[in-house]
Amino acid sequence: MARQRRGRDVHGILLLDKPAGISSNRALQIVKRIFQAKKAGHTGSLDPFATGLLPICFGEATKVSTFLLDADKSYRAVAKLGITTTTADSEGEIKGSQPIPELNSASIEAVLSEFLGAQTQIPPMYSALKRDGKKLYELAREGIEVERPPRNLHIHQLKLISWELPELIFTVRSSKGTYIRVLAEDIAIALGSCAHLTGLRRTQAGDFTVEHAISIEQLELLLADGESQLQLDSLLLPVDAALQSFPRLDLSPQQAIEIHHGRPLDILDLKVSNVTNAGLWRIYTVDKEGRSYLMGMAKIEEQKLKSVRLFPGLATPVQAGVQA
Repeated sequence: MARQRRGRDVHGILLLDKPAGISSNRALQIVKRIFQAKKAGHTGSLDPFATGLLPICFGEATKVSTFLLDADKSYRAVAKLGITTTTADSEGEIKGSQPIPELNSASIEAVLSEFLGAQTQIPPMYSALKRDGKKLYELAREGIEVERPPRNLHIHQLKLISWELPELIFTVRSSKGTYIRVLAEDIAIALGSCAHLTGLRRTQAGDFTVEHAISIEQLELLLADGESQLQLDSLLLPVDAALQSFPRLDLSPQQAIEIHHGRPLDILDLKVSNVTNAGLWRIYTVDKEGRSYLMGMAKIEEQKLKSVRLFPGLATPVQAGVQA
């Protein structure tokens, strides 16, 4: 018999400003405890030394976490030239040094421009990627280095904010899977030196920005002040906050029941002019009080609307009292 999860059924997305010094998983466990949530997950790890935006998904929102994982991310990074470390950040041991050539704003910006667009990047050994079931950083701690295939990525924006040698501060917006530590090392090599990160802050993930995030310290203060769970829940964004880039389709109660039971809908019956568009749609219906709610995600295939992922924890046509 499967062990029943303890905690409350909480659904929504918390924009957390992760502090330095703890892992993303540790931050997740603290927040999960504060909300007394039965189910929670984060949407893309930040290194322990890094800070910034870490969206936490509760309940049915964990089903949309993949869309946040796939979203572009933005960062503010501080790199120190002339010294390289085992982890490519300030938490590692120094493994080498190299002189810093004479630089100016124009030469630095010229190098940064070379990294825009499609790129390949070799993941670092100090990462959570796995090889034969073992995380790479575990192998690295044992002094083992294995070959890592390069990964395709895209650098959308790379901007020099300031520099005062040996320090460079830059911002970057990139596709998923980009290791900013490796990017900083590669930039330093192109400048004729080496480097490691001394600061990293995630400022954006998809449409979410760190300006709207709350810290663990603020959450704990609310808890200590006796705020109710209902008041804490008011800090959560709705599940569909992560899905706003997808078009919306409202279904009738009857159509909702068909989709809920796994039966595709003919798009000619949907009576929406642009519903022939391929791709994913967020689908909604109403409960017995006439309130609209998110049912899930669906796709159009062979002139049929087919469910991809439903969120029954939010409500279902049957539970809401809609009759066929």
